Amino acid sequence: MNTADARRVLETALICAQQPLPLRELGVLFDGAVSPDSLKLMLGDLQQEWSQRGVELVQVASGWRFQSRPELRPFLDKLHPEKPPKYTRATMETLAIIAYRQPVTRGDIEDIRGVTVNSLTIKQLEDRGWVEVIGHRETVGRPSLFATTRQFLDDMGLASLDQLPPIGHPSAADDGLGVLDFEAEPPADPPPADLLTLPEPPNAQPEEPDDVPA
Repeated sequence: MNTADARRVLETALICAQQPLPLRELGVLFDGAVSPDSLKLMLGDLQQEWSQRGVELVQVASGWRFQSRPELRPFLDKLHPEKPPKYTRATMETLAIIAYRQPVTRGDIEDIRGVTVNSLTIKQLEDRGWVEVIGHRETVGRPSLFATTRQFLDDMGLASLDQLPPIGHPSAADDGLGVLDFEAEPPADPPPADLLTLPEPPNAQPEEPDDVPA
């Protein structure tokens, strides 16, 4: 099989896939006869071929996938007018703290926000698949340590946490994470967000009813 045919196989598999495909699974298409480096080169060629189209090939945490470009989202939303889930400011602040400061305990979150975190807030993020417990801090009570998941990265259109936009960056606000102003290390330029981007946070307002002053 020549390179052009192999690239066509990759393209077809990625277009038909319902989930991102990692290099390991893409290699199965060729019975291991194509090296990971060769696969990466072909994926790069496909990215270039699709660079001027309404659909782009991107790498996220779980692998590679085709997705629509962010600037076309307003048009595509007309086909599915149902509104995405709304999240309170308290929920978005909690998610932002976990994303940028992980791993963190509930106490860490409360120290930054200055209020007691409602257990339902964290459970909502766990149920959505964005947050999980990855261990316990070796201190009194061994509190749970929370971190974001691979699903969170996929839904944000990111390959790794290094691609999170810095706090205060327009991309952070667009993704619903620009609700805090603590300093973060500036990462590399983030890729465009994908269709499952979080809704924009509401304007600054008093603490949500589910918060209790610390």
